Amino acid sequence: MSGGALLVAGTTSDAGKSVLVTGLCRWLVRRGVKVAPFKAQNMSNNSVVTPDGGEIGRAQAMQAAACGLEPSVRFNPVLLKPGSDRSSQVVVLGRVDGTVSARSYAQRKAALLGTVVETLDGLRADYDVVLCEGAGSPAEINLRAADIANMGLARAAGLPVLVVGDIDRGGVLAHLFGTLALLDRADQALVAGFVINKFRGDPGLLEPGLRQLRALTGRSTLGVLPFDDRLWLDAEDSLSAVADGVVGRPPPPVGARWLRVAVPRLPRISNATDVEALACEPGVAVRYVTEPSRLADADLVVLPGSKSTVADLDWLRDTGLAAALSAHARAGRPVLGICGGYQMLARRIVDTVESGRGAVPGLGLLDVEIEFEAAKHLARPTGTALGHPVHGYEIHHGKVTGSAEPPLVTDAAGRPEGTDAGTVLGTHWHGLLENDGFRRALLARVAPDGFEPAPDTRFAEVRAAQLDLLGDLVERHLDADAVWRLIEHGAPSDLPFVPPGSLA
Repeated sequence: MSGGALLVAGTTSDAGKSVLVTGLCRWLVRRGVKVAPFKAQNMSNNSVVTPDGGEIGRAQAMQAAACGLEPSVRFNPVLLKPGSDRSSQVVVLGRVDGTVSARSYAQRKAALLGTVVETLDGLRADYDVVLCEGAGSPAEINLRAADIANMGLARAAGLPVLVVGDIDRGGVLAHLFGTLALLDRADQALVAGFVINKFRGDPGLLEPGLRQLRALTGRSTLGVLPFDDRLWLDAEDSLSAVADGVVGRPPPPVGARWLRVAVPRLPRISNATDVEALACEPGVAVRYVTEPSRLADADLVVLPGSKSTVADLDWLRDTGLAAALSAHARAGRPVLGICGGYQMLARRIVDTVESGRGAVPGLGLLDVEIEFEAAKHLARPTGTALGHPVHGYEIHHGKVTGSAEPPLVTDAAGRPEGTDAGTVLGTHWHGLLENDGFRRALLARVAPDGFEPAPDTRFAEVRAAQLDLLGDLVERHLDADAVWRLIEHGAPSDLPFVPPGSLA
């Protein structure tokens, strides 16, 4: 007998699907339920490497952690990694499977639906409950015919559906009603309730609207989750923060002054979550920046990863950030490049894979040459950096082909990795900053006078506390009994149809 399952869909992107699924996972694990996450199709450049060497969306890795599980390619069988506004790399069950445009991908979905449903069936056989996350909105009726992530998946697997809406955006009742009313009769029959996210104030003020929504749709709102500014780690949409905004909620400094970190917000930024470990440190203010003046008072610049290294390097030059970054380094102020950002710091990049541009001059801040290979390198290495044991993960096409600089990291096999040129450092390893000893050593090295690195920040504990907070919010603010009935028994058979429905 297959385990129970539930699909969480959203009225919009960033409505709260990922955090709700994560919170539900944590809540069920606390109840002794064997639970796994699932997202049929994710579109994100924030990804991680699984123990078996595959690649999945970072949100599913966070959800797996909430379940007490290692990440697995089964949790996210299809991952789309946008390389431009018109094309994406396709990753199927952890491995690259070509590049598609929006139109050509629609033609592939029918075959991928079989892969998605087969993977979900396997998880349901192995776990008591599988909590599924939709993608975007189920009411994108222009895409419904080929959908494999929302109602297409729900119909194929017989999943009850909760729709979550973000009240912070305004118009949430209209969003919830309209999402349901745009679906056809068979899709609507699986939508069993609503959840409202990020509510501020007195929930009693919302109650009349919820009663009217139930009267109009025949469906209850099963929970109103409050806004909580302590939740910020591992966001699915890392760029949902306001441009040039501070990352997270940094505690006050231990010493006399703050350490200011500037992170260029690249158009195709990938694994932006790398800098979040810095933002957990007392007195470290991490800010995404989009124009040169924001580098003027930065103590450290972190140049992050990119899905389109050469194109984002062009953007740095066009915006003046490249010149400002070079001036920052020439003044003896530190720069750290991670993956694509490391590649941009090189003397030269040879790219016949992502951009097809061939030899392109880099920023020249490191005496390194990079050449792109067709095969993507995926790994979860361990080693030593700045005198501390470290682990990380690698997701890149670029390879160092020549370097006159000492390495930043020595891996477990004694091989050099990355570059340590004193003021300017670089690495292909994501997650390096999550290593507490390395992070403290780096902060001590780049610290301005008056800043003191905290001696006791443990990033893994901060992340675990966020997962527990999500579980607490679900337990306190959702109708747990109603959610459990949906998981066990599916959508009720008497849910009314709400016109007009899809005319497709």
